[in-house]
Amino acid sequence: MGKPKVGVYGLTGCAGDQLVILNCEEELLDIAGALDIKSFPMAMSGGDENCPLDIVFVDGTVVQPKDEEMLKNLRERAKLLIAIGTCAVWGGVAAMSNETPREELKNKVYGPAGQVFDTVVPQPLSSFVKVDLAISGCPIEKEQLLQAVASLLHGDLPRLPNYSVCTECKMSEYPCLLVEKGQLCLGPITVAGCKARCPSYGRPCIGCRGPVEEANVSSEVRLLREKGFTWVDIQNRLRTFAAPADCFEDKILKEGANA
Repeated sequence: MGKPKVGVYGLTGCAGDQLVILNCEEELLDIAGALDIKSFPMAMSGGDENCPLDIVFVDGTVVQPKDEEMLKNLRERAKLLIAIGTCAVWGGVAAMSNETPREELKNKVYGPAGQVFDTVVPQPLSSFVKVDLAISGCPIEKEQLLQAVASLLHGDLPRLPNYSVCTECKMSEYPCLLVEKGQLCLGPITVAGCKARCPSYGRPCIGCRGPVEEANVSSEVRLLREKGFTWVDIQNRLRTFAAPADCFEDKILKEGANA
């Protein structure tokens, strides 16, 4: 069996998840040797932009019509489509809730020059195509990427954490920033995988990895309200990285009505 044909592409975003691939350093040559990389615009020129692919990695958010067009083209070409990074999985900062109309926002940011940009409401990849595997993170973790590549080479999808950052925090015996120190920490409802990096430095989790499956958002909101945080504080934090997530938005609307 030959090497799997792979493409790595980015939509609108900071490209941090593609950089994680390039920053694999010692493992990079092994990755390149195990995969037949047909296209990776950030790392190579002259790639094959039309060939069928076994696996395509896509980061970034659908923010422009051309993003949607590219994404659907990649979906047609690839057997497996893998969303990498919080922007691709949840919408990320680009999809942050904002009450300002897009045309007005575009004008404030870019001025008259912004009229050349054709934008749509930012959405994660799953709003447009089937996503076979979602690896969240802002950016993704190197270890999870390598695990995914190894599993895919064996014909399997990797097993990713299905528990919260709060669990990682407790396993490392870090002091609870939410309960003990009263900080606005989203660790209880954010999916694990970062080894509780921010809490390890005494900083609260801001939810950059997106919600854990079956996140108990109501309990989190109640606890934060008991700690003295306003509804606006909580709403803004919840809507920063995963605003389109149903488990967040439904609770935001419900809790907001009672705030």
